Formats: sequence, C-alpha cells, structure tokens
Amino acid sequence: MRKYGIVLALSGLMLAGAAVAQSHTPPIWAYPVLPPAPGAAAKPNDTVKKSLPGSKVHFTDAGVSDRFNVPDWFPSAHAPMPQVVAHGRKPAVFACGYCHLPNGQGRPENASLAGQPAAYILEQVMEMKAGRRKTSQPTMGSIKAMYAIAAAATPAEVKIAADYFSKLKYKKWIRVVEVTRVPKFDISSHNMLVKAKGGGTEPLGMRIAEMPENLDRVELRDPSLGFVAYVPKGSIARGKKLVDSGNGAFPCASCHGQDLKGSGDVPGLAGRSPSGIVRQLYDIKYGTRTGGAVDPMRPEVATMTDENRVDIAAYLASLKP
Repeated sequence: MRKYGIVLALSGLMLAGAAVAQSHTPPIWAYPVLPPAPGAAAKPNDTVKKSLPGSKVHFTDAGVSDRFNVPDWFPSAHAPMPQVVAHGRKPAVFACGYCHLPNGQGRPENASLAGQPAAYILEQVMEMKAGRRKTSQPTMGSIKAMYAIAAAATPAEVKIAADYFSKLKYKKWIRVVEVTRVPKFDISSHNMLVKAKGGGTEPLGMRIAEMPENLDRVELRDPSLGFVAYVPKGSIARGKKLVDSGNGAFPCASCHGQDLKGSGDVPGLAGRSPSGIVRQLYDIKYGTRTGGAVDPMRPEVATMTDENRVDIAAYLASLKP
C-alpha cells in the first residue's frame, strides 16, 4: 500500500520537478569548489617522512598524494584491503581507499561507505556509470573524480570494493555543534571547508560548516580523526520533527530503519556527513540524481526547503551510528 501511495505521489510531482530542475543554485558550503589557482601546483615532497600519533608507519607528502597506493597509517585496524581498494587500476580507477579511507569513514567531500549495504554501494556506482546519478555541481573536483572512476570501473571491481566496505563498522566521526557564529572558513584544494588562516568568526546563518578537527592530520589522510559540523541553533530539534514526520510524506524510519542505521539494502543515515546528506536531498529534489532507487524519496523532497535540508542533516549527523 505504501509503494502504491508513492507511485501516486510521484505522478503528481513529475511536472513540478521538471519545472524547478533548471531554476536553482546549489549551496556552495555543501558543494565547495576551489577557484583555479594560477600556475602549476607544487610537486609533492618525496623526501621528508611524516608520522601520525599511534602509527608505526611513515609516508612522505608524495606518498600521501599517491591515489594508486593508499597511505595506510593503521593497517592492523581493518581487514586486508582488496587490490581495487588499496591500489585501484591504472590509469583511471583510483584506489577506493584513498578517498573513502581504508576504514571507509569517508570525508565531507565524498561518502562514508563503512557499514553501508554492499548492494546499495554497487547499485549507486552503477547508477553513476549509467548517468542516472549526477550532481547539481559538476565542477566539484571530488565528484568529477568519482564519476570518472565509475565510468572506468568494472562491475566486478565495484562489487569487491562494496563487499569490503560493507563489512566495516562505521564509528562516530562527526561532532555536531549548534552555534550562531562559526569560525571564518575557506575552501581547500580537497573540496573541504577549512578554517580561514586569518582567524575570526562570521554568522553561520542557515548553513552547515563541516570542517576537519585537525587540518594537518586530515591532509595526511589520517583515518582516526574526524570532523566538526557547526549547525544552526535549534536545527537538531527541528530536524528530528521533520525526520519523524517525513516532511509530510513518510517517516524516514519507514525505509531507513527505526534507528536510521539502514534496513536491508537501504543505506544508514545516522551519524553520516551532513554536507553529504544535504547534497543528496538537493540532487534528488532538482532531478540531477534520478533512477528507481531514489523514486521513493521524491515525495519526501518535493516541498523541502533549504532550511528543511539543513535541519534534517543536522539531526541525522548528530545521531549515534
């Protein structure tokens, strides 16, 4: 009966969705794009070895930057990585563990894959390959890279990676803090928000500022230290009401599980990146992410406002995974 209701709702939303698909501007804080820098990028240093607290291994800047050899600082903390996760396949399939980290925790500019259903991970990469999962900000570097990887990867490679990440346990990774003012921030070369070098604060407004707890360690791709998400005052309580009600459609728990940690092949939302959640809600509403897998979401996002997306993402990110 619920699926029948979704089909009826979708039929009424198709024209409305088409009408708004071209009249929107993605929020830059959720889709951070660094303006092109003049001149060539500096070549990574391959002489000075770096270290991280608690790790027995060392990597140079060049080693940290090698997308075909994951800088694995804590190899005993996870199962052995398959070839495609640890090294990828030259020339176009970067190592999955480079961006999503060996423990699958991910970063704001991509997705946390640890503990997500293998079938869902496989499905979404195949949706990218087929052109049904696109983005509202195609110039965002991390997203561009993922689409290129999806186009080049074989279904067998994606399945191997999906099986690996699905067996990892997702841990609390994001500290959510309600504020009215936030540290001034810039955009890094890795499509992340980072504290401005000049310091200071600015009004947060109706935004989410998700930044590294320690930029130096995150730049070294430390898989043990996460992020802080500054969210508007009152957004967590407002988001809970929206999630519980389904924003006037179906409660989120009806598909994502009572604890919002996923159900069957439906992904978990609890404790995941609020920036990533906002991007997906935005892309689905404005028709850049399509396909049968997200059709049940269309009634949920049809009337969703910018404020609704911020509140929902703040609440979900605050939950224990």
